[in-house]
Amino acid sequence: MALIHRAQLRPSKLELVEPWLRMQSWFAGDPSAPLTAVAAYRFDDPAGEVGIETLLVRAGDGPVLQVPLTYRDAPLEGGDAWLIGTMEHSVLGRRWTYDATGDPTYIAALATTIHRGGTQADEFVDVDGELVFRESTATVAGSGTTDASTPALSSTTALSTRDELGSTVVEAGSLRLVVLRVPGSPTAETSVLAARTPTGGVPEHLSGTWADQPRSRILALAIAL
Repeated sequence: MALIHRAQLRPSKLELVEPWLRMQSWFAGDPSAPLTAVAAYRFDDPAGEVGIETLLVRAGDGPVLQVPLTYRDAPLEGGDAWLIGTMEHSVLGRRWTYDATGDPTYIAALATTIHRGGTQADEFVDVDGELVFRESTATVAGSGTTDASTPALSSTTALSTRDELGSTVVEAGSLRLVVLRVPGSPTAETSVLAARTPTGGVPEHLSGTWADQPRSRILALAIAL
């Protein structure tokens, strides 16, 4: 369950992310147009300490871009390379916001969701002390099964990331995750083809839909090393 507070954020999420996003090698869209929110989905942190949210955004008439974020109440040790910036949250205080591909909490949540056939977290908004359910604007699901094993990952698992073919590739222990930054694009399809299993199948993956995209798109891949 994702608990959401009705709060003011300074800067807003899009204001914080926009300058960083435009500097990424996989950025696509109108470089002069403001970002607009398309949809979003969240994962749970079992410890209840880290907010995990993936934004789907676009710049002008450009393609949808996938931007996973984590929100923390203190800096992530060793995470400076993935720090996007800080926001002031009117309820929770200062939030350190990271490109989640460099955050072990997100990597563990993504891997678990993919391998065990999980979905996005249920969202509840705190309205004067009462939790009110809110529909997620994106629906995602892992391709695995509930009884599948998940690679052992922890907050101390060493991570490495690199950008290639419009995706971010994360290596963590015995697992490689590929986060497709431009889902459904030719470069994303190239990443999917490059990750085919020896028998020609698609590896375990996360797929999703949203209002403007009723046809399921692959969002991330999980590959055993």
